[in-house]
Formats: sequence, C-alpha cells, structure tokens
Amino acid sequence: MKQLVRAAVPVLTVILFAACNDQGAKSENATDTAALEVHDHSSMADSNAAAAIQLKDDKLNAVYQHYVHLTTALINGDEAEAKIAGNAIETGAAAVAEGKALGAAAAKITAAGDIEAQRTAYADLSNNFISLVKKSGLNSGALYVDFCPMAMNDKGAYWLSANKEVKNPYFGEKMMTCGEVKETIE
Repeated sequence: MKQLVRAAVPVLTVILFAACNDQGAKSENATDTAALEVHDHSSMADSNAAAAIQLKDDKLNAVYQHYVHLTTALINGDEAEAKIAGNAIETGAAAVAEGKALGAAAAKITAAGDIEAQRTAYADLSNNFISLVKKSGLNSGALYVDFCPMAMNDKGAYWLSANKEVKNPYFGEKMMTCGEVKETIE
C-alpha cells in the first residue's frame, strides 16, 4: 500500500500543477477566447443557414458547401483555407454540367499567391456559380445575391450568401458590411 501511495503522490502532484497552470493560461486569454467564441457562433449560424439550402442539382449542391467554405475563408482573410476550398470546388466542378469555367476559376484561387489574388478569382467564380445556381434552382431555402460596389477597384462584384446580413468576402474585416442584397433566389 505504501508503494502505491508513493507512486501516486508524484503523479497527482503533476496533475495538480498542470491543472493550476492551465487555469492561469485560460484566465490570461479570456478575452481572446471570448472573441473566438463569438466568431465561432457566427460561423455556426452561417453553416446552419447554408445547411438549410438544397439545390436541385445534387452535384452542384455538393460544390455549394465548398463555396460556403471558400466565402467564409475569404471573409476571415484565411488564405490557406481558401486554397483548400478552392481545390475542393475545382474537383467538384468537374462533375457539374457546365462546370468548366467554375473549375477554372477555382484553380486560380488554389494557385493564387495571396488573399487579394484569391479574392479577384473569387469574383469570376461567384459569377459562374450564381449562373449555375439560377439554372439549377433550389429545392429548399433561399440564397441572396450580394453586391459590393467597391470590390474589384470600384467595378463591383457579386457573391452568394445564405443570410441577408452582408459579410463581405472581398474586403473581410476592412469593410465587413460593405454591400447589399441585390436579388433573392428561391
């Protein structure tokens, strides 16, 4: 029994110190954690709205999920995630009727050297995707065609969203709410 206690005391001591140390780290980063939680809830709301959308074309519907991922990555200024989503769109577009231009635009996002080049390619991708979604139609939900007049050096650019609230993928945090809903696809 003494041997068990002697072996358990150092283990319990390490656990106790680790727990106390971890608690200190949590309190130091409380503000950061709270900010992340707010961001995560926003992303969850976007994902839930996107999940309520069902396109008539199943293959295009699969690509739509990656389009949402790409849009979120651009909103957040996450170049690496945008590349992952672009690659998935490129792969999925190969199975979509009339998806060649969509795949080519996605390939440009994957090959882009920075977030701004990705956003430029996203404008073409969005135009192609909006056209395909309009041809396909929706079984459920509604999509909003958003427009930012300042994107692409004030030429303007469109994107699709499952929410009426504007979250601008062309400027991200710089001008998150720049834009307006131009059309609803139901």
